[in-house]
Amino acid sequence: MSAPLRVNKGELLGYRVFDVGAEIDLEAAETACAHMSPRRAAISVDPPELFSLAHPPLVVDVGARKVVLKTAPVPLDVQLAARLFDYGAVSMQAAFTIAPGTELGALLPLCDELYESAALEKLARTEVDKLIAKLGSAVKGRHDWRGAETYTVIFLTELSEGWTAKDLLAWEPLAKLLIGEPRDKKLSREETRDVLKHAHSYFEDDLAVIDWNSALVLEPGGSRGIPEILEFATSQLLELRYYDDVFDRELARIYDDLEGARRGRFTLLRDPYARLGKAVLRRLVELTEFTERVDNALKIIGDVYLARVYQSAVRRFRIPAWQTSINEKQQLVAQAYGFIRGEIEARRSVTLEVIVILLILAELVNALRAGH
Repeated sequence: MSAPLRVNKGELLGYRVFDVGAEIDLEAAETACAHMSPRRAAISVDPPELFSLAHPPLVVDVGARKVVLKTAPVPLDVQLAARLFDYGAVSMQAAFTIAPGTELGALLPLCDELYESAALEKLARTEVDKLIAKLGSAVKGRHDWRGAETYTVIFLTELSEGWTAKDLLAWEPLAKLLIGEPRDKKLSREETRDVLKHAHSYFEDDLAVIDWNSALVLEPGGSRGIPEILEFATSQLLELRYYDDVFDRELARIYDDLEGARRGRFTLLRDPYARLGKAVLRRLVELTEFTERVDNALKIIGDVYLARVYQSAVRRFRIPAWQTSINEKQQLVAQAYGFIRGEIEARRSVTLEVIVILLILAELVNALRAGH
């Protein structure tokens, strides 16, 4: 195309996703922030039953804010909306309106900064902290974990005249826009292919290109279904990262406790392994329950196209690798519990044997006394 590629209508959707607790009671949260017009929201597909969320998240409009970015000449207006998931994640969406007529290529420096913007993360975290304070006891098992996931969707609903979804996919700077590479150097063919390999279209006029940290979505109908799917997948990734870290810490603690139990004093009335066994079993059950809640949060019933988009995001985010890591660590915790159970059973056997010997000795003593 000789005419420049311009955006007639579109937004930049920047997501910052945080883990705030073991669980969010969505009904209690809805009551706690009733003054903010909360609403339960399934994924925007038609019909909504195609993507079945076990517990549809709660959406809260936070309002308009300003954020200062280095690549913007003035502070930018941004609309914030929080999405609360029952498994303890909160996603803050920051929506920047793209000025009509903006050349898409001119957004590259802004997108490059937005993808990892510390200013946006600070704003999002501040607003999430305020929201969590309002929710009070609706957030169960508060987590003090400062990790976060970032994702950005370039959401376009109308391009300049003459440009099609096919033209957009063939647009040379597209890969650089998605990875935030502002330098004039041309990307290698391999890198371009890798960035664009997760491209999907349903009709001739729509397009979704998914990368690990950003996506471009062209949706003339304005449906937010794909951005919401990507937001959900990002929240899954965040929770898997959190629980992977929890299992790391749990394993380290178990090893320390095992070492302490080995050095601990064993008596007939005190077994240092008994307390440890109960604690490890309780923790294993809790962690298994939490991770299964994340894994089972979404069920895809229909719409092969959107299912393909979701699975593409899952692969791009390397979610299966995180799931495998957690499963392996879960097995290690289970093995540690098995070892502890073995130690407990062995020590109980020793205790029983000592008791039997003492009873036999007592009988012998009584028999000797009776003989005299």
